Amino acid sequence: MQVMEVPADGDPADGLAAVVALRRLADQLEDVAVERAMRAGWGWPQVAEALGVTRQAVHKKHARRLIDAGVTLRRR
Repeated sequence: MQVMEVPADGDPADGLAAVVALRRLADQLEDVAVERAMRAGWGWPQVAEALGVTRQAVHKKHARRLIDAGVTLRRR
């Protein structure tokens, strides 16, 4: 993975604002991808493996939102 160089003379606030914006975008993309996977019948272990996290972590982060969105979640 290549890391983008930040100009040394740039305003640090600009760089930090970009980080915040990218985190928000990444969270939104993750929400959409997880919901699509669960609607397609994936289980927590599959989603967790694809994201590189534990099943418990992905469940904790997404379960309530998915239930509220009407997604039928698979039981073990």
